[in-house]
Amino acid sequence: MTPTVEIPPHVDIKGDRFIPFIPVGDLQARISEIANSINRDMEGQTPIFICVLNGAFMFFADLVRQITIDCEVDFLKLSSYGERKISSGNVELIKDLNCEVEGRNIVLVEDIVDTGYSIDFMKKWISQKNPASLKIVTLLHKPASTKIAHALDYVGFEIPPQFVVGFGLDYAQKARNLPAIYILDGNGVSE
Repeated sequence: MTPTVEIPPHVDIKGDRFIPFIPVGDLQARISEIANSINRDMEGQTPIFICVLNGAFMFFADLVRQITIDCEVDFLKLSSYGERKISSGNVELIKDLNCEVEGRNIVLVEDIVDTGYSIDFMKKWISQKNPASLKIVTLLHKPASTKIAHALDYVGFEIPPQFVVGFGLDYAQKARNLPAIYILDGNGVSE
């Protein structure tokens, strides 16, 4: 039996109010659809699923639990936001991979793609390691904020260019633990 999780009607962080945007049920249904697509598309392969920390950890865990093909997992960590609501555009590798990428099928799992700077950095960095293939999965995509466009193989939800938190995504390390996605209230601050 799945425990009932209480969803707060709003969350206040650093003077900004966030309200529920994507409920738990919608998140879980879409994650199941993505997992089913990956299982079908990568049947007979043994990909390495790479989680981009910290934001993707909840999405990654829920996704990988539904992967039925043989797979491996690894983690990397980047920094581009700090304590801001807008990406700095400066992407820095903080934690490297422990796996051998060359000749392997890689599934990069990201929490959100907005400007595209982080995906651009990771795609170039991983491609230098000569993988057999590279698929990109993101839970959220902000097309209106994209400055560097890349093909995304699996997208959970396209969202407006407002700041979001919850389900692993944070604002100054707060709100990662929320089981749903919350969006900046009202007209908010556009990125």
